[in-house]
Amino acid sequence: MERVYLGLGSNLAEPLQQLHAALAAIARLPGSQLAAVSSFYASDPLGPPDQPRYVNAVAALDTGLTPLELLDALQAIELNQGRVRKDERWGPRTLDLDILLFGQRRLAEERLTVPHYHMHARAFVLYPLAEIAADLQLPDGRHLRDLLAACPYTGLERLAAPQVTP
Repeated sequence: MERVYLGLGSNLAEPLQQLHAALAAIARLPGSQLAAVSSFYASDPLGPPDQPRYVNAVAALDTGLTPLELLDALQAIELNQGRVRKDERWGPRTLDLDILLFGQRRLAEERLTVPHYHMHARAFVLYPLAEIAADLQLPDGRHLRDLLAACPYTGLERLAAPQVTP
């Protein structure tokens, strides 16, 4: 079993319900156990400004799945919850599930890059991650607390804690 950190986001079709349903589905993944879930956070969209705010969270998952098996399972959850993949980057979506970290692995494959690119500069990833892994050290040796110090909290709004418990 390896500890994996997942980013969750939604800004369409009842985002809070989307994240709750996604967490329930993640908790049912074979060979895996949901270990922790951050609070939910509202954040401004990265992409086109004419879209609703996102609701984001981070989950810790202990899994025996390989990185690509987990990616396939997460994409199936997205599809099941109405995700339509478009060419538009950072556009609105019902659900976005990202593998942020997979243990201490570094992966650069066609379908998957871990650690997730640019996570180090995204408040909607770092602050929820810090809630559940405050002392985390990334595979490149950087500490989460140092990344937080360089990433302002601006634009985030902490919402209620999730109803799904590990």
